[in-house]
Amino acid sequence: MSDEPDRRPDVSEALRLKRDYVWPCVYHFYRRPPLIVAAEDCDLIDADGRRYLDLYSGVTVVNAGHCNAAINAAAAAQMARLDHTTTIYLSEPMLRLAERLARITPGELKRSFFCASGSEANEAAMLLASLYTGRGEFVALSHSLHGRTKAAMSVTGLEMWRTDPSLPATVHFAPRPDAAEDERNAGERLAGELDAVIHRAGPDRVAALVAEPIQGNGGIVVPPPDYWPRVRDICDRHGILLIFDEVQTGMNRTGRWWACEHWGVTPDILTSAKALANGYPIAAVVTADRIAAAYARPGASTFGGNPVGAAAAMATIDYHQRHGLGQRSQALGARLLDRLRSLSADRSALRRPRGMGLMVAVDVVAGSDQPSPERLDALLEELKDRGYLCGKTGPQRNVLTLMPPLTITRERLDAFIDELPAAMEAIG
Repeated sequence: MSDEPDRRPDVSEALRLKRDYVWPCVYHFYRRPPLIVAAEDCDLIDADGRRYLDLYSGVTVVNAGHCNAAINAAAAAQMARLDHTTTIYLSEPMLRLAERLARITPGELKRSFFCASGSEANEAAMLLASLYTGRGEFVALSHSLHGRTKAAMSVTGLEMWRTDPSLPATVHFAPRPDAAEDERNAGERLAGELDAVIHRAGPDRVAALVAEPIQGNGGIVVPPPDYWPRVRDICDRHGILLIFDEVQTGMNRTGRWWACEHWGVTPDILTSAKALANGYPIAAVVTADRIAAAYARPGASTFGGNPVGAAAAMATIDYHQRHGLGQRSQALGARLLDRLRSLSADRSALRRPRGMGLMVAVDVVAGSDQPSPERLDALLEELKDRGYLCGKTGPQRNVLTLMPPLTITRERLDAFIDELPAAMEAIG
């Protein structure tokens, strides 16, 4: 190890450090990546002082904007007073946050368990489902993503994220609810396919269905309107719990606190992370009294409900409510989707614009509507050079994904859409 003092690295130095000291599984976007050193609301700022409009929100984390002054002030005040204690001691911030979550989650969801990441939250939800039902198998959806830890990876359907070659064979996959907009009875068909998977697995062996209400990394898949109500009925008929992974879709990303509210469906267990504290690491697993009662053995968490994270989460909820971020997400998302539809009607390389709230996507294709991840990568590079950072998702990584901070203005969204045709022409 070197004893030389730390210095601010430039891009080449940062790439060297990453190559030499970070696991090779940690990838980054772009052939010519900027080195991000600062942020402000909807902007990321690189080492050269150049600003980029962040249209991905750190993968839908900073829903209330980067470096939010109100949230950071609450976290700093808590840090100065009490920065850490575990769940083996009483501390008020975690308990007050649990109370706040009970107020904004639907139905009988009331009791929270706190941890530090979405993967951990989904694993805890799966454990709770097994304890409550006495069953050890699960159903999940194709092309889903629920985390990088072993159990969370086992219910992940996206092949690129199924890194472990020895995942347990106790997960049964059903087709995800992806259908053409004009397909009649799509919800009934897809729910029937899920029911058939449950029957083949044996309903008395399945503890829960684990699913994202809207698939995120799978390509922003919005199900048919009647799909989730039908699935809720199927789960109830078989005594199977419904776990909604709202790690990406929660905290007003789709225009409601939780995406499941769009269909009037309440899960048995709901998980949240990412935007819950606007970038501070905290996650929650929320369930009903009767289900939480199944986990009574010791379950302490070193970082779960950390006072600073809990204070930040409460300040985040306050900010969302005070500034109407749910309503902003609905209104701005509708405009963004409308403009993308108009643009795709004139552009053969853009297909199937879709989304809900400010969780919006469009397929990038080539030739006869063939998915083109190469074209999307070129488009992302071109947009980056024009000052826009966007996301990519989908099984074939050809889905241009737009999930900006909910604090973004209409004018800045319009400016991006106005720039998009020129960027597409530049890449050919």
